[in-house]
Amino acid sequence: MLEIETTPGSDAHDRTAGFDLVSFTAGSRPRVGVLVEGLVHDLADASGNDADLSMMDVLADWSAAQDRIRTVVARARSRRLAGVPLAQCKLLAPLPLPGTLFCAGANYSDHVAEMARVANIEPDPDPRALGLGSWHFIKSSRSVIGPDDAIEIPNGSHKLDWEIELGAVIGHKTRNVTAGEALACVAGYTIAIDLSARDFSRRQGLPAHSPFRFDWVSHKSFDTACPLGPWLTPAAQIADPQNLAVSLAVNGEIKQNSNTRLMIFSVAEQIADLSRKLTLWPGDVILTGTPAGVGSATGQFLKSGDHIAARIEGIGEIRNTVK
Repeated sequence: MLEIETTPGSDAHDRTAGFDLVSFTAGSRPRVGVLVEGLVHDLADASGNDADLSMMDVLADWSAAQDRIRTVVARARSRRLAGVPLAQCKLLAPLPLPGTLFCAGANYSDHVAEMARVANIEPDPDPRALGLGSWHFIKSSRSVIGPDDAIEIPNGSHKLDWEIELGAVIGHKTRNVTAGEALACVAGYTIAIDLSARDFSRRQGLPAHSPFRFDWVSHKSFDTACPLGPWLTPAAQIADPQNLAVSLAVNGEIKQNSNTRLMIFSVAEQIADLSRKLTLWPGDVILTGTPAGVGSATGQFLKSGDHIAARIEGIGEIRNTVK
């Protein structure tokens, strides 16, 4: 059963007419802000609605919230609403504590080919030819950090790796949707860095054939393992999520440089696949896979003091430093 509602989108192609949603600190509390022309406007203060106090609350009321947000944007553009310069705000992850983080594995053709070369093996068969759908694992929502937050290397790890990913944030209760219906379930997009402790992916002392050998928690869900941000760009402003340039640099050197068109399973197909297995809820985030250029392909890994900058066309850039 399809459980989504849609509302008409604004002009998706003109960034001067666009806006983004941020989570930021005001005093001791996180707030939701509407970023318009470089100024952040407190959404709850402007709308007078307590449903706009947190991003999870906004997403839980997404159909109605869009009308309130559009009103705030119009007031901001007409200079009838005072805002704070973005540079003066401390941004948090757009969803400081999201719902479930679903992470797509092996979902870029260039990444699959790259890892096969590293392992000196033939690439895995095309999953479509085998009748398979997209494949996901879950990352702890407690691992999320925001822009400029420090990344902590897990104790004892020497192989901390980077993976830039397009994050699709669910805005409607979603179950059993088709790929054609799926993008209507997305409230917006953000940038994620799926950090991986490669040397913690397998438990020591167990044979290679053991079904109990893999350790996904240590590998993927350690503290600070998921930088997210810098904001939530409404889905209506992303004309085609399958045609976005993605890049990640470490200390100014480009490591990953690709395009979402190289996904094996599209964002829409991933949402449809997941929705057949379980219900997706507002505030769930789907990390849609990473392209070639990860550290494990060359044996280069993150170290203390490294600066990471991850950029996705139409969204922006998130920066973090390894502690």
